[in-house]
Amino acid sequence: MQRIITYIIENSNRLLFFLLLTFSLVLTVQQHAYHKSQWVGSVNVVNGAVYEQLYQLKLYLNLKNENEILVQENLKLKQQVLNFKKQIPDLKIDTNYNKTQFNVFKGHVINNTYGSLRNFITIDVGQKQGVKPDMAVMNGKGIVGIVEKTSENYATVKSLLHIKTEINAIIKNTNHFGTLTWDGKDYRYMQLIDIPRVAKVKKGDVVVTGGMSAIFPPNLPIGVVSKVFLEKHTNYFVIQVKLFSDMTNLGHVYVINNKNRPEIQELETITTAEQ
Repeated sequence: MQRIITYIIENSNRLLFFLLLTFSLVLTVQQHAYHKSQWVGSVNVVNGAVYEQLYQLKLYLNLKNENEILVQENLKLKQQVLNFKKQIPDLKIDTNYNKTQFNVFKGHVINNTYGSLRNFITIDVGQKQGVKPDMAVMNGKGIVGIVEKTSENYATVKSLLHIKTEINAIIKNTNHFGTLTWDGKDYRYMQLIDIPRVAKVKKGDVVVTGGMSAIFPPNLPIGVVSKVFLEKHTNYFVIQVKLFSDMTNLGHVYVINNKNRPEIQELETITTAEQ
């Protein structure tokens, strides 16, 4: 306390000056409309900046909730799109006899590798949520892999970035099918092989799932054609496909279950055994 009193006494002239200056500024602002308007404007600018920062902070704190709402909405939309079938206009017959052929589960990526030749993804949904091996996995941009193993609450997914990945794919708006593989070099690109040289393929063409397996529904996005090579001594192209999904940055994912898959597998097993 003694130090405070001593400081005030030693700096009394300076403190008195600032006190009088403040008092005079207040009187000036109150007595003159122009100065008052300038002061109010400056205060409003400061308040506006503060309120803007508080609003941005509030948005950030609510971002998780907003993202979760968007994920739930996307889940419903994907379920509807995958199960949508066109009707025959004249006869009014719904050709979709099984209204829910595909079930969709949402999940989050909790681990993701992309630096080896056999990469995998771990997600936080498993047997309890209905997830089983050989289910398709995608995010909001495109496919990312196939469920490989499951536990009660988790599942591992064989990533697209796996040298043994083979996915039936098609060049959109054509009838040319091929096999999508990964050469282990660049996480941004996969290779579409077995496309005949008679196919009209050009840079920028969209590549989607072909639907010739019981795992992936048809027409799920994969990527775009970036380069086209002609294999020597063959009649087939090797097509470089740039993936839509950033395989190094995965968050929310959707697991797709084809409810007809067991029936399809059983029929194919019987057919193979009889040949």
